[in-house]
Amino acid sequence: MASTTLGTLGAKTKLHHGRHLCRDVPFQNLLGSAEATNKAWRERSNQSASTFITSPRAVASEISTTQRQDASTLTYNEKMLANYVPIFVMLPLVVVTIDNVLEDKDTLMKQLKKLKEAGVDGVMVDVWWGIIESKGPKQYDWSAYRSMFQAVQECGLKLQAIMSFHQCGGNVGDIVTIPIPHWVLDIGELNPDIFYTNLKGNRNQEYLTLGVDNLPLFNGRTAVEIYRDYLKSFRENMSDFLESGLIIDIEVGLGPAGELRYPSYPETQGWAFPGIGEFQCYDKYLKAEFKEAATNAGHPEWDLPDNAGEYNDTPESTEFFKSKGTYLTEKGKFFLTWYSKKLLTHGDQILDEANKIFLGCKLKLAAKVSGIHWWYKLIVMLRSLLQDTII
Repeated sequence: MASTTLGTLGAKTKLHHGRHLCRDVPFQNLLGSAEATNKAWRERSNQSASTFITSPRAVASEISTTQRQDASTLTYNEKMLANYVPIFVMLPLVVVTIDNVLEDKDTLMKQLKKLKEAGVDGVMVDVWWGIIESKGPKQYDWSAYRSMFQAVQECGLKLQAIMSFHQCGGNVGDIVTIPIPHWVLDIGELNPDIFYTNLKGNRNQEYLTLGVDNLPLFNGRTAVEIYRDYLKSFRENMSDFLESGLIIDIEVGLGPAGELRYPSYPETQGWAFPGIGEFQCYDKYLKAEFKEAATNAGHPEWDLPDNAGEYNDTPESTEFFKSKGTYLTEKGKFFLTWYSKKLLTHGDQILDEANKIFLGCKLKLAAKVSGIHWWYKLIVMLRSLLQDTII
């Protein structure tokens, strides 16, 4: 799926490739039934094939004005039947301010109308946990986002909503800072192990560690329950927009920058391209989980790696990743398997909750995985082992 990003409304757009790994929510067919879908497809297929698909030999100048007009008269659902690639524009990170205010709605409406006139299908927007639940546990305020969603709907655009459970700030393209809720940060002041931690003990407050996914450390709730309750509140408070078909995709945040990965290369801690990064599993909760897993496997003497180097090292400068290094040993393979499975389990748990909550909705769930390319050709597949662990 193609999309564009607006740094500020009216700014020059930058096209980038889609980045979604989609899981379909069981839902009613967009046209009511499979039979209706097939019928609509047959009816459209009886028309000129060029209405939908131009010849592979054609260039832009060869596509007639009539064909463009025909395409523009199709509904969004009809376009999708024809393998149409929709275009979505990313709204500014703080279209709703950190104080949970939609500022200058009139200007927003003008810009949305221009996007509609340009043939854009819809917009994508971050729905920040740090804004919505900022006042306290389960104290959700959706009013500003409801106003913004209404503006999008009035302009005839579709909407992709990103459930952003991470901090905004510290990643590429972050021009503002939106922390996770302050009441969570307050818990972290007393118990910093709720955050990802590297070997040296440096904490990363961008996202909660996987180690607290199922621990009731947040006023009696686990991290997964926090995410679940947030998604449930979204569905309840945005039910009219869901039923009207305004919201077609919900991307569920699963980690730093919303991606299913560890924060292994934070610029805020000194990482610079193309450093190998560091493992992020040294909070007390993940330490205990690894020790339990190793003990159950018959190796209570095994500990987490202490020889994998630092953020800006090269693979060959570390005992863990060098040729014939620790990663090839039984202990190394056990650790990497455990490390990877923890991440996958985290994604499964949250997406399972999302799937239950949005069951019956006419939309798709999406998750984001990182596109890390450096050290890609290295035999140890470092980008996969250390950064996001998914090939």
